[in-house]
Amino acid sequence: MELPIAVAAILAAVLVGAISPGPSFVLVARTAVAVSRSDGIAAALGMGLGGSIFAAAALLGLQVVLAAVPSLYLGLKVAGAAYLMYLAIRLWRGAAAPIAAADVAPGRIGSRRRSFALGLATQLSNPKTAMVYASIFTALLPADQPPWLAAVVLPSIFAIEAGWYAIVAVAFSSERPRRGYLRSKRWIDRAAGAVMGLLALKLISEAK
Repeated sequence: MELPIAVAAILAAVLVGAISPGPSFVLVARTAVAVSRSDGIAAALGMGLGGSIFAAAALLGLQVVLAAVPSLYLGLKVAGAAYLMYLAIRLWRGAAAPIAAADVAPGRIGSRRRSFALGLATQLSNPKTAMVYASIFTALLPADQPPWLAAVVLPSIFAIEAGWYAIVAVAFSSERPRRGYLRSKRWIDRAAGAVMGLLALKLISEAK
């Protein structure tokens, strides 16, 4: 396969993976509707950076390392599951708490930093995503990669991941979804917590 076609195939696969619902989608949507649009976009940027980190690791041969050290992959799964369960418990326990006015005011730098860090941590908490990146790169790229490849692929993956989740943030932070969330915060947060918890249990069940 010619290199430009291989790169296009990788980016298409990354886009499909980003669009697929998962903890990242839940986190960005909930942040956008519960806090602010700017916080949702900050979380989206964190997702983009996390995707770029996975892609960089894949270019460096992550799959080879994880195959050679199975306990490392197991540890990543357990750590990721523990983090997702932590998020699930936080969402469930805080579901009944009202949102203070300060919490929903957009443009707070500290809030956006926290949202960015939360998005990054959530993206990095799923080791299956790392393996997907590694598998795609291994299958489609030649062993002798040209030096310019990383300069093209990594920014493109950041743009795809961050761009998709920014769309999610904008969509969920519009007035109608926001009003609906504020009316049904308890049940929406508990549903989001349940999804996170189920994803954590799935990771644990696959930790073999």
